[in-house]
Amino acid sequence: MFERLKEDIDCVLARDPAARNTLEVVTAYPGLHAIYMHRLSHLLWSSGFKWLARMNSHIARFLTGIEIHPGVTIGRRFFIDHGMGVVIGETAEIGDNCTLYHGVTLGGTSWEKGKRHPTLKDGVVVGAGAKVLGPIIVGANARVGSNAVVVKNVPDNATVVGVPGRIAGTTNVPDAATAEREKTAERLGFDAYGQARDLSDPLSQAVDSMLDHAKSVENQLAEIHAALHKLGLELPKSTSSEDPGTR
Repeated sequence: MFERLKEDIDCVLARDPAARNTLEVVTAYPGLHAIYMHRLSHLLWSSGFKWLARMNSHIARFLTGIEIHPGVTIGRRFFIDHGMGVVIGETAEIGDNCTLYHGVTLGGTSWEKGKRHPTLKDGVVVGAGAKVLGPIIVGANARVGSNAVVVKNVPDNATVVGVPGRIAGTTNVPDAATAEREKTAERLGFDAYGQARDLSDPLSQAVDSMLDHAKSVENQLAEIHAALHKLGLELPKSTSSEDPGTR
């Protein structure tokens, strides 16, 4: 039990730069209070004390502004940042290491009984004001942009934005081209900021094109240098590599 409490506190300190110390997190973070109270509500709900569970969740909603149905299944290291206006429906399932911001709704689209709320796999982040609706699955490490409305399944590592939600790219999916661009950027002396894969950002695409071109030029120069070396010729050293004091 104490291990789980410590995990919750540590995940807040890790994900919120504004969190300064354990005392502040324990006493002044309504998202953490809502999770603690939900665990009690869920235990009561699972034990058959439905009314007590609903009353406890009602009190939690009054105190924190966060409404979590007692039937919701929540994994470890779940973080609700700010939290005001968050609503999580009865059959929602939330994996480990997930993060929700204020105004998020994990809601249903039907009055039918049974599974009618979303499932968030491990590592999902849902931005402020987003609505994830229906018995859909949001894949592991996916990102839902602020104010997006998502009504269809989201694959792992995807980034979803807009109304209705559309896949704008993927995250944390390294490939050979991306690795080469990052190496080239490092050699050229600047930070390759286009880290979200496949996003349709013209500026990011332009930077990627420049890095690809720089790599191509480097390869051609290396081939020319090798050919000249075979002929017994050596290119003069670049003046940029000389000691400024010898110029």
